[in-house]
Amino acid sequence: MASQELYGELASQLRAIPAVARELSRSCPPNCPPASLGVLAVVSRHGELRMSRLAELLDIDMSVTSRHVAHLAERGWIDRLPDPHDRRSRLLRLTPGGMDMLRAALDGVTASLADHLRDWSDQDVLELCRLLERLRTAFTADCRPRTQTITM
Repeated sequence: MASQELYGELASQLRAIPAVARELSRSCPPNCPPASLGVLAVVSRHGELRMSRLAELLDIDMSVTSRHVAHLAERGWIDRLPDPHDRRSRLLRLTPGGMDMLRAALDGVTASLADHLRDWSDQDVLELCRLLERLRTAFTADCRPRTQTITM
């Protein structure tokens, strides 16, 4: 197990991640905020899905999910179709315009990453991807309630 000092350094580095995310968001089309890009990416990855499933995958409240979906539907990037198995529900599906927007945003993000990491080797980028996936899994795989209380 790593030392407390090492975990402190990791915490410090993780606090810098929002700055990286902000810089990457600047490379997205101006009419596609990062939250919209996230929703488009999830719908693209999972195909047609119900709003409740989208909220679960994004780990956000249904009311927030509903606002995101309304925003994307207004722009013609997502269709809301009747669910043939449950007429009370809607299935969400990416439109061709939504797919075009997702591609444009991802192209911008990819170009920004390539520019900022131009002196990184493929192995370095692959290792970062592997470690970030491992970090994400460590935090999302264990959904048990926390019993330890932090006092200040």
